[in-house]
Amino acid sequence: MQIHAAPLTKLVSEIFVTAGASPADAQEVASHLVEANLKGHDSHGIGMTPAYIGNIKADLLKVGAQANLIKDSGAVMVIDGQFGFGQVVGRQATDMAIERVKTTGVVCAGVRNCHHLGRIGTYAEHCAAAGLVSIHFVNVVGHAPQVSPYGGRDRRMTTNPFTCAVPRHDAPPVVLDMATSAVALGKVRVAYNAGNEVPAGALVDHEGTPTTNPAVMYEEPFGALGPFGQHKGYGLAVMCELLGGALAGEWTAQPENHRSHHIVNHMFMCVMDPEAFGGLDKFNHEVDAMVDYLHSTTPAKGFDKVRVPGEPERESKALREAEGIPIDDTTWTGLLKAARSTGLNDEQIDALIKA
Repeated sequence: MQIHAAPLTKLVSEIFVTAGASPADAQEVASHLVEANLKGHDSHGIGMTPAYIGNIKADLLKVGAQANLIKDSGAVMVIDGQFGFGQVVGRQATDMAIERVKTTGVVCAGVRNCHHLGRIGTYAEHCAAAGLVSIHFVNVVGHAPQVSPYGGRDRRMTTNPFTCAVPRHDAPPVVLDMATSAVALGKVRVAYNAGNEVPAGALVDHEGTPTTNPAVMYEEPFGALGPFGQHKGYGLAVMCELLGGALAGEWTAQPENHRSHHIVNHMFMCVMDPEAFGGLDKFNHEVDAMVDYLHSTTPAKGFDKVRVPGEPERESKALREAEGIPIDDTTWTGLLKAARSTGLNDEQIDALIKA
């Protein structure tokens, strides 16, 4: 089915309000999830809603929690999300860093104990909109690992996102936002729900043999996700684990730490004001000139043009704003079940969708 962003946002927001969230927090979470769908990252979109509702009911997601600054050393800040909505506490932590960087030029912020942060690119784009460069290293804990290290078949880490954004003068920013696994686990979930295969090289089965069948992540005997780019992606995943987990969160995927069915993110975030380095005009010129230089490349066979990071998401958003967001039957069924579990009835759901 196809559904436009506005009614989908209303439905998801009302689900969270009915589950106990404030209208403002529910709207922020819903808007974040739908924006992920609009930008083509369905793995981090409204399909996460049932997991969030499940964690609210299990008291693993604290709907009223807000970001709490627990250590302040000027350019170094440690912020505890208190297991609140990641989209809420993550934005609040980013706002703290943006405000502080006005006086320090550079901020290193450790953001810990957030429920699922969602699409990390959202926070990088928020920084870029303020004219700031940002780098984000994220790990994922609270549940069993899903990703095998390069050269191994056992699960030891999760998808550990890495994100970086560079602002541009009078143009959209350059935004690299990616999982360090070959694909995001949510993309495997989307493929599994739709009955599709995943790209070759993304998964191994329980014997360590490459497979394109997403069922190995959800049906026994279990397989594992692999890192992107072999040893290079694996190395970056380790750095996300150590900086996001050991440094920012003091909680990594190693087995001494508690695992249940939680979704916890820690994020190490560096936010930088280009002006603090001097030569802002030169910086802006070099960024724009380099992007133009990349765009001038003759497209290879099978490609219409060369893009820089962030452009595929903007193209997806323009298309889906016009045509609606595609939602597979399994995801839609799960969303309706989550809505009903909070107390919404079919008449209320229909009214929200048709509003």
